[in-house]
Amino acid sequence: MAKVSAQSLASNAPTSASTSTPNKASNNVEQAVWRDYLELTKPKVVAMLLLTAMVGMCLAVPALPTAKVVILGLLGIGMQSAAAAVFNHVIDRRIDRQMQRTIHRPVAKGRVSTMQALAFGATLMVVGFALLWALNSLVAWLTFASLIGYALVYTVWLKHATPQNIVIGGLAGAMPPLLGWVAVTGTLDPHALLLVMLVFTWTPPHFWALAIHRQKDYAKAGVPMLPVTHGVEYTKTMILLYTMLLIVVGFLPWLAGMSGEIYLVGSFALNLGFAWYAWRLKFADQKGLAWQTFKYSIWHIFGLFVALLADHAWYALA
Repeated sequence: MAKVSAQSLASNAPTSASTSTPNKASNNVEQAVWRDYLELTKPKVVAMLLLTAMVGMCLAVPALPTAKVVILGLLGIGMQSAAAAVFNHVIDRRIDRQMQRTIHRPVAKGRVSTMQALAFGATLMVVGFALLWALNSLVAWLTFASLIGYALVYTVWLKHATPQNIVIGGLAGAMPPLLGWVAVTGTLDPHALLLVMLVFTWTPPHFWALAIHRQKDYAKAGVPMLPVTHGVEYTKTMILLYTMLLIVVGFLPWLAGMSGEIYLVGSFALNLGFAWYAWRLKFADQKGLAWQTFKYSIWHIFGLFVALLADHAWYALA
């Protein structure tokens, strides 16, 4: 390849330059578009939601769910979650342009137009709904309701209406374990609601830690997040109280008999860790601790559901 390139340059330098440059530019544009559309779906968030949905699927049956349910269920829930993320990018594009954390998002920067994003989101929504409908109508409608809850109720109304926006709107993000359960059984079950309670209780302290870290951004954008409306100290107190509540809620799957000692030990350790971060944030704060608390909360919820999954697998194989 090196010899051919050298000969080509020596014999016909202008032609080589004129053909290679456009190709390189074309490739760069192609990569940028692909990455922009992927970014619209908030893939890390969707991956976490799918983990919780998978746990809901596994805990719904004594052994393992069928391959059809897992594939169609995760694809459908993933696509609908991704669609909600895309619509969030479109609706929040004005706010995104004012915040350092979001200023480079594809729609905010104009790399993807509003119409392109809407078409992309609508396609994901319709295909995801159809995949879930192939399993059962209940999971299809519940997932669609979660999409509406996040993309419209939270993003359009709650986010701008009350500092309790993330508490109320967090229900939509807490639904995937229930959706996974319903994908398998086609019915609602109180045990599945315990999984929803775990995520629902975790969401406010998780997000408020980020809101403290980005308080000036939210104030600049005019979004009434709790640190903006009630101050940082009040928000720290609420984070601590919610982590204490999370310790209590964390016992419920074990008390209800849906999980065993592996989950009990793992969840208690993880919840204590979250409460320790919250305690330090309230009484021994230092620069960057809010951001560290936010990052810990992500690993916390990941570990919590892995503990549930490991516990179920252990007793299923025993």
